[in-house]
Amino acid sequence: MKPHKVALVYDRVNTFGGAERVLIALKKVFPDADIFTSVSSVKHAQWAADWNVKTSFLQYIPLFRTHHQLLGMLMPIAFESFDFSDYSLVISVTSEAAKGIITKPSTLHVCYLLTPTRYLWSHAKEYEKDYYKGIKKFLLPLHRIVLSGLRRWDRVASMRPDIIVPISHVVKERCEKYYARTCETVVYPPVGTELFKKENQLATKGAQYLCVGRLVPYKRIDLVIQACLDTGRELKIIGMGPDMKRLKQVAGSSPLIHFLGHVSEQELVHEYQACKSVVFPGEEDFGIVALEAMAAGRPVIVYSRGGAAEVVRHGLTGVVMMEQNRRALFKAFEQIEKTTWDSRLLQKEAEKYNEQNFMKYWRKYL
Repeated sequence: MKPHKVALVYDRVNTFGGAERVLIALKKVFPDADIFTSVSSVKHAQWAADWNVKTSFLQYIPLFRTHHQLLGMLMPIAFESFDFSDYSLVISVTSEAAKGIITKPSTLHVCYLLTPTRYLWSHAKEYEKDYYKGIKKFLLPLHRIVLSGLRRWDRVASMRPDIIVPISHVVKERCEKYYARTCETVVYPPVGTELFKKENQLATKGAQYLCVGRLVPYKRIDLVIQACLDTGRELKIIGMGPDMKRLKQVAGSSPLIHFLGHVSEQELVHEYQACKSVVFPGEEDFGIVALEAMAAGRPVIVYSRGGAAEVVRHGLTGVVMMEQNRRALFKAFEQIEKTTWDSRLLQKEAEKYNEQNFMKYWRKYL
């Protein structure tokens, strides 16, 4: 009988966000687990500096370590090249190709599904409009042929995990629709509530709204900027990403909009606690940011079609917008400002999704 060895598989280790918090929590459950990924950048992923990270052949091409957008066609080959013969349990954490690993019948493969690949399925049209608009028209047919091939592989890859555990009901529905796979019970990702307990006193509420996250088009931060400009409200934006230039153009030179870029953990906690509300208007797969806002004692504004709406109680812990437009945001701002929010209740709700409960599930389940 083979020794009980565990491997964690992730699309890429070159940034930090909600998905990376998932990986960190799973590493605490399985401290001796090896990590398999397509590419890794220690400079951009200090959180994994002490881990045993095994990368694919793509690691030898320096440009790919930080520009993973170029990897789409090569990711299937990269993950199929790994050998998991020595492992009895493999957990893939993925929104792209990591689920496509090949394991032997004696190895249990559990996929913690962040979402079926967005640019292939649920948001393919938006990606073509927002990310690929620079593609010359005569190249579009070739681009679509490539995507068609990736869709075929992705559907085959979705059949390889023995078990799929989705991060939200939104993701569960997408999995059933695009992959025709039955999923296990939804397990929400963990939120680092301990971060907010370091501050014993809740900060005085400020006048500004706050957006936190990677600056990419589907998060619709442009919508928040426009709504704040229209109504004279102040907005702070934490995060970096390819949409930064466009968002700054939307903001213009207005003194109401502040781009803070990357901030330290301590600064992030302070900004959460000091804002009037966190605005999270995108159609997210889940959205740990919403729970972080609640952990800081602040209400959150979310879009009804996103996974974050599953954990926000309208009128008690935040406002759920039924539409994704400026008019809906205007109404949400008004409701935030006329409601007296119970910070302790917000924190109590967030505590249900803490890291300890997440880890407890995986220990019990596996």
